[in-house]
Amino acid sequence: MTRLTGKIALITGGGTGIGRACALLFAREGARVAIAGRRREPLEETAGEIRAAGGEALVVQCDVSKAADAVRAVAETAARFGGLNVLVNSAGILSTTSAEATSEEEWDRVMDANLKGPFLMSRAALGELRKARGGAIVNIGSILGLVGYRDRAAYCASKGGVTMLTKAMALDHAREGIRVNCICPAIVETDMVKAVIDKAPDPAAVRRARTATIPLGRMGRPEDPAQMAVYLASEEASWVTGAAFPLDGGLSAY
Repeated sequence: MTRLTGKIALITGGGTGIGRACALLFAREGARVAIAGRRREPLEETAGEIRAAGGEALVVQCDVSKAADAVRAVAETAARFGGLNVLVNSAGILSTTSAEATSEEEWDRVMDANLKGPFLMSRAALGELRKARGGAIVNIGSILGLVGYRDRAAYCASKGGVTMLTKAMALDHAREGIRVNCICPAIVETDMVKAVIDKAPDPAAVRRARTATIPLGRMGRPEDPAQMAVYLASEEASWVTGAAFPLDGGLSAY
């Protein structure tokens, strides 16, 4: 028996990056998976890969920063699969400016995607998790929700908010058997990160410099947080809640 057999999971940002890796791994571990995001094409590609391997997948096109979309995503998942056991909040964006250089519009855009989205999705999921007599919310935060970094003002603020939202919700819902945890990766080689690096005058130098800050000598892979998400969603983590786990190759050990 696989680790998530019988579980129903809703994964935001499931078409690309960490969310995609989570969707594929959750399905391999036996979960029925709903994958949500704004762009249908990558969602369908992920769902197709799951189905080709014999799994069950539902595509839900939505904007997690809109309350009605969050409610609809949960409702469609429950209608298709009969309930909900796990929510993975992986949808998010990157911003690379200082506070002084961040416009109000950029601030709002980052907060909507990175913090408001997990809040709305988690709030929408609570009813179904209660019906299931408990479950797990796994937030994909960032190591920059635990420590600061230059030219990441809005991003650090949004991910710091995810860390504290995790802890507050864990306390609010522990007695209902709803566990809430946060994974805090350092730099992970996703398409989003690659796009930022490739914009630099010397992408190879940027890659070398970023990798040099990580004691284990490599950037993260999407599968790294996905493996931890499976653990946190499984019964193996039944006594784990309110935690924010650095997943950073040793970066925060300095």
